This record gives sequence, structure tokens and C-alpha cells, in this order.
Amino acid sequence: MLPLLNGTGQWPRVAMMRWTIGDGERGPRFTDRRAAGRALATRLREVQPDLHASSPLILGLPRGGVVVAAEVATALDAPLDVLVVRKLGVPWHPELAFGAIAAGVRVLNPSVASGIGDADIERVTQEETQELLRREKRYRGDRPPLELRGRTVVLVDDGLATGATARAAVAAANAAQAEHVILAVPVAAPDSAQAITDAELVAVALPPDFYAVGQFYDIFDQTTDAEVTRILAEHPRR
Repeated sequence: MLPLLNGTGQWPRVAMMRWTIGDGERGPRFTDRRAAGRALATRLREVQPDLHASSPLILGLPRGGVVVAAEVATALDAPLDVLVVRKLGVPWHPELAFGAIAAGVRVLNPSVASGIGDADIERVTQEETQELLRREKRYRGDRPPLELRGRTVVLVDDGLATGATARAAVAAANAAQAEHVILAVPVAAPDSAQAITDAELVAVALPPDFYAVGQFYDIFDQTTDAEVTRILAEHPRR
């Protein structure tokens, strides 16, 4: 069984959340994920002018987040890696997340998980753990993950909708003893942004009329495993 934070699936409040958004609160439109990544890199430099000096590690959340993260890593001249996260879907409604897993950490949404039996929770967790391991092997090959202990870690996704997978990613980075964790996204749903309490959230925009991440992109096609693997292989890991 993977550990639960605080034994309840709730987040430990280790610091006050400091979230930063861009000026266009109704939300921008990005041509594609690469354009969004360049805009996000600009925003990060604005709110964290000394970020490059801290030698940050950029971790993309696959699949689409890796495309965005590659642009951020290039702009900051920083190493790029992947942090694989898997949503835990309700057995009879897989699109509804009752939690998520990442790097040995499981985070549950109590309001949803309370209606699911323990056996089903464990079964789904085991199934998604196997898929997580498969993807890590596919994306990294034999390369080990980057060491996060004592480092500034920037977690990048293509948007923050429900926030289930992002919270698991933040939990994994904190569990790995990263010194400073930043969750960076081009666009975020306001309610989900407020739920990020143990990392700094940096977004280009926090639009009040948020319905889905894809509404802010002209091109939002599915990123493939092959594309993720290629991006990671091409980007330096120092």
C-alpha cells in the first residue's frame, strides 16, 4: 500500500501558498503547448528573477506537460526530466478521479474515495502503479531519475484542471526532499489553484471562466509516448 499524506489524503500545510497569475484573468489563447511553454518561461522569469541562479530542475508531467516543460527548460538552460503521475479513476466512472499516484506517493480525495471500497482502491492503485512503471521505463530507458533532494524543482504541466495529478506530483517532490517546489502551468482553474498549499504556483493566467485546459489552446492534440521519449532523449540532463 502506498502511503497517504497525514494518513487522510489531506495536504500538510508546510507553508502559505503564494500563487502568481498573469494580467489576463479571462485567459489567453496559446497556439500550442510549445507556445504555452515559452509564455510560461517568461512568466517564471518575471516572478522568479533569480530562478536560473538556483540551478532548478524542470520536471514535466506527461504527456502534454513534457512538451511545455521542454520549452521552460530550454529558456532557463536547466535539466529536464519527467515525473510520471497516474490518476486513480473510480471503477464505474474512470474519468472521475478519487486520487492519484506518483513516485511512491498516493493522494486520495476523501470526498470521492469515501464511496469506494478498500479492495477497489487497492486494485486500481496496483493497476495504475504498473502503468506508471511502464511509462517510466518507456520514457527514461535505463537512465535514473534526477536527484531532487535539496534542489529547486519546477513541476510543469499544460494546465491545472481538477489538480488531482498535480497534487500527487507536488507530494512526490516534497517527499523526495526538494528544497523549493514550484508548480508552473500556463493556465489554472481558480478552485484548483487554491488547493495547492504546499508548493508555489506560477501560472500565466487564472481565468474565472475555466472549463477545460483545451479551451485555451488552438491546437491541443494528444501527445504520444514516442514524442515524450524523443524530447527527453534530446534534452540535456546535467
